[in-house]
Amino acid sequence: MPHLARLLHLADSALPTGSFAYSYGLESSLMFGLIKTETEFRAYLYSFLQQAVGFELPFITSAATATNDSLPTLLLEYDAQLLTPALHRASLTQGKNWLKLLATFYPEAELAKLGQALAQQGLPLHFVPLFGLSLGKIGFALADIQATYLHLALRDQLSAAIRLGFIGPMAGHLLQHDFYVIFESLLDSATIRPYPEATRCTLLLEIAQIFHDDIYSRLFQN
Repeated sequence: MPHLARLLHLADSALPTGSFAYSYGLESSLMFGLIKTETEFRAYLYSFLQQAVGFELPFITSAATATNDSLPTLLLEYDAQLLTPALHRASLTQGKNWLKLLATFYPEAELAKLGQALAQQGLPLHFVPLFGLSLGKIGFALADIQATYLHLALRDQLSAAIRLGFIGPMAGHLLQHDFYVIFESLLDSATIRPYPEATRCTLLLEIAQIFHDDIYSRLFQN
């Protein structure tokens, strides 16, 4: 089993995967006035994590234990449900960067060979399923993979809020600390379903994501 320090390295914000280039709807939510106060931001974060547990984690969980034969259907299903153009583009870019890094760090897992085989089939290499697939191939425990993804999702949202000037660094990191209890509770109470049972639950967030292309994004200039 890979050591915890290796997983902490993969969760490092300095890892060049492109996750900081897109706020997953937070910036447009702020721009259009859907989030105005810290209370509303807390509610937004809770909904964001609920959606991650309900939608992304089933794909991550299934990908972490998938066989080569079942991967194509899983990847196509995720692609079909990613309807927001900006999110779709960001996911493919981040997935490509993630797989390249992991193939370099862990050549024994033969991720480069797997990525080439999937690309030759014309399959979309999105970040979320590749996250579960790669870490599962390397040998990380499923519970650690799930918790690490939620950590990344929460951290990136709070980092975006700080860079956008909505909250200060101290308040942002305190909020991140507080929210670990919430996402641990979500993981403990939720039954992580297989990806055919993945569900979405945040309509307003999806609307904000759809309109992301219509705003002047400051995060891309950062």
